[in-house]
Amino acid sequence: MFGKGSKFMWAGVAVIVIVAGVAYYWHEKAKAKEAVHYDTVKVEKGKIVAKVTATGTLSAIVTVQVGSQVSGRILAWYADFNAPVTKGQLVAKIDPALFQAAVDQAKANLMAAQGNLAKDTATATDAERQYERNVTLLARKLIAQADLDTSKATADAAKAQVEADKGTVEQAKAALNSAQVNLAYTDIISPTDGIVISRNIDVGQTVVSSMQASLLFLIAEDLRKMQVDTSVAESDVGKLHDGMKASFTVDAYPSERFEGKVRQVRNSPQTVQNVVTYDAVIDVDNPALKLKPGMTANCTFVWAEKDDALRIPNAAMRFRPPAELLALLRSGPRGGPRAQSGTAEGGQVGAGPRQGGQAGAADPDQKTVWVLREGRPRPVRIRAGVSDGSFTDVADGSLNEGDLVITDVTVGGTTSQQGAQGAFPRRMF
Repeated sequence: MFGKGSKFMWAGVAVIVIVAGVAYYWHEKAKAKEAVHYDTVKVEKGKIVAKVTATGTLSAIVTVQVGSQVSGRILAWYADFNAPVTKGQLVAKIDPALFQAAVDQAKANLMAAQGNLAKDTATATDAERQYERNVTLLARKLIAQADLDTSKATADAAKAQVEADKGTVEQAKAALNSAQVNLAYTDIISPTDGIVISRNIDVGQTVVSSMQASLLFLIAEDLRKMQVDTSVAESDVGKLHDGMKASFTVDAYPSERFEGKVRQVRNSPQTVQNVVTYDAVIDVDNPALKLKPGMTANCTFVWAEKDDALRIPNAAMRFRPPAELLALLRSGPRGGPRAQSGTAEGGQVGAGPRQGGQAGAADPDQKTVWVLREGRPRPVRIRAGVSDGSFTDVADGSLNEGDLVITDVTVGGTTSQQGAQGAFPRRMF
């Protein structure tokens, strides 16, 4: 029905349609690659609270370890866990049999020493009288001088023996006193008012006290006043000072926040696996006795606070446009005007990453953020103030409330983070 000429014509039309479709497809794909989308956050005013966080352990302010000065078998105990005790109260008893025997032996030794002293005193008195009698007899020429000298030596020896016996008596008294003290140590007495935190003994158990006293009880003086010993990183310890307020939570009461005050930041470092921390001691009231020794406290120290801060997200200070985007901005889109290469608010469009690094090297508080103005990104220099980890206060700079700061950019479906890993297309137009 159709001639050969018509067949060639329709074949040519088909080829033209296919070529046009392919060209349109690649044109739209190229346009999609060149499409730039900016993720922005509006600059606004709000509250910023700068905090230091640390973990710590609760304990009583005064904790007394009650031990035994002597070794022996536990005869009885009179204070259990959580029991309130008073100063001077008997909390345990060590079998006193051996110590009582030692006291009895010491008493017997003292009596024997006192008996020897009495006997030797009488002997010394008799020797002194004999010497005086010989002095009289020698004056009458009734005895020889040798007899007088002998009686004199005997009297002196008797006196010396009396002095030695007195020393023996004192030694026996000291031994008796020592035995009585050891006997008294079989009564384990509470040295303070408080509550028994732990009891480490049972009836029949033998405690051995050699180089150091055996730990029998742990007594907390007053659990209504407690402290938290925290481990603060060395990079944060300079932000803490004595008297500053602190708060913390414990796992037992996750919805309740407890308040305290820093008593001291101790200078003694604690090094664990090359990590240096310092102990910041927090005093806390515990009137309801909810807090217990050994609980883990998640502490927060507020070291700076600003209610009406012009704040930007920290992601905006970390953002740096990729080199491909900077090239696109300088050249402009195909057929469109070129971006200005001059400065904008103190920075060149093509010098964003380098400029931010130079500012940080000169002053760590000087930062460069990118602001979307009139549809195009512009670098702005600012001075960073207080930060809470998510937002930072703009202490100085050409930022105004309502400005849009850039936190990320997507070019042809690829974000700046992906571009930093080499995911941007090498040729964008």
